[in-house]
Amino acid sequence: MEARQSDASASQAIRVGIIEDRREIREGLALLIDATDGFACAGRWGSMEGALDAMGGIGAIGAAGHPLPNVVLVDLGLPGMSGIEGIRLLRERHPELLLIVLSIYDEDQRIFEALCAGANGYLVKKTAPAELIEALKEAVHGGAPMSPHIARKVLALFLRLRPTDPPEYGLTPREMELLQLMAQGHHYKTAADKLGVTRSTVSFHLQQIYRKLQVESKSEAVAKALREGLLD
Repeated sequence: MEARQSDASASQAIRVGIIEDRREIREGLALLIDATDGFACAGRWGSMEGALDAMGGIGAIGAAGHPLPNVVLVDLGLPGMSGIEGIRLLRERHPELLLIVLSIYDEDQRIFEALCAGANGYLVKKTAPAELIEALKEAVHGGAPMSPHIARKVLALFLRLRPTDPPEYGLTPREMELLQLMAQGHHYKTAADKLGVTRSTVSFHLQQIYRKLQVESKSEAVAKALREGLLD
């Protein structure tokens, strides 16, 4: 492991870890980060195994007693354990870590697997230094930085994987109408008035909706209907 502890003047800096097997790239990234105001390189490792050992088990303090990085740049083509498998383990052990892929690979399958494993963003290695720093800031402030053509690939993947038609649950037109009203915030009485039926009829229809959607409450029914595209 190659790591450095930030000095007192950098205690409030954004701590960045680097997992990269090529020494020249690893050192270049560390120099860039340490030379940028508000940033400090919190650790750099040539393998995922080394990074996992250094960051230890569950918790916010690494194995050596130093605070964990805020964000980690992760190469995918690593010797030994792959970056994707490492991202999955780091996400399990340290859910608060921001994990940004920095790789030469831009194939759909790699992108999909990295994001499914828990990556917070995906950058290619030809990203300009200034853009890399901005991407790190974006991640820390809640964003999901991606190189432009990676973002286009992710959108295309989403469109391909999205179901073309909502699933069939056998809801009747009246049940769909009631579900739509519930999604709009109506309660038993207002829904009954809107449909011109009694509250007991509304209750009956809701029980049928719950049974067909396999949920137990109005909020669960509405959430599932929205999630699966049953409602407009």
